[in-house]
Amino acid sequence: MHTDINRLFGCLWDDYVEMTPSAGKVHQLLSKGEVIINDHIALRTFNLEKVNLSVLAAHFERLGYVDSGDYYFEAKKLQAKHFEHPDPTQPKVFISELMVEEFSPQLQGIIKGLINQIDIDATQADNFLYSGRHWDLDFTTYEALLAESEYAAWVAAFGYRANHFTVSINHLPGYSTILDVNETLKQGDFILNSAGGEVKGSAEVLLEQSATMADRIEVNFKDVQKSIPSCFYEFALRYPKADGELYSGFVAASADKIFESTNAS
Repeated sequence: MHTDINRLFGCLWDDYVEMTPSAGKVHQLLSKGEVIINDHIALRTFNLEKVNLSVLAAHFERLGYVDSGDYYFEAKKLQAKHFEHPDPTQPKVFISELMVEEFSPQLQGIIKGLINQIDIDATQADNFLYSGRHWDLDFTTYEALLAESEYAAWVAAFGYRANHFTVSINHLPGYSTILDVNETLKQGDFILNSAGGEVKGSAEVLLEQSATMADRIEVNFKDVQKSIPSCFYEFALRYPKADGELYSGFVAASADKIFESTNAS
């Protein structure tokens, strides 16, 4: 089972690094040759039956992951769940979905048109979670989505893949605070997401998070090639609960700001 989990996360990582050239550099900067432990990955989708949250989650549930928390983001019109493996050394998974019906008829029509192009069998395939885009998309359509929802535009442009990986600061040799990590990143000329402050959360809520702003990469649209924000790298420091175990959930107010790492900077 662990071999299958490692294989899946290895494939997700390889695809993610291709979309996020800075991730390898961040990894090198912080690791100093040591192994970096991944706290969690995040995936994005739409709440349409063919590709909804539960369709993505099924790939992890087959590997023993269990539903461990629900989240709601009113302003962004998202709902989300996080999943954990009984083996706490395995990365957590955060999956969100856009509530398509809460948007304009134009956006709903575009998204349904894209999802209709996916072969249903593809959603069950072992590689679905890192299979990218399954549809044609022109740049004008991307811009129309972006005007209503950055999240919708991102999924339309990049499809199915990890939106971010997350360094576990708790397991990062040589660092004891998130501020130390942030300072190292800034000295390395990485731009941090400052929405709601560079550090999201606090010891009081048992979780502190920060993130780089997404890389910009060249994406092939149907009619043109354009440079747009892709994926980012997150950093998480977890604090112990009253029972001494590290808090393993997520804080919606902080996650709300982390989403903005893929906004155009």
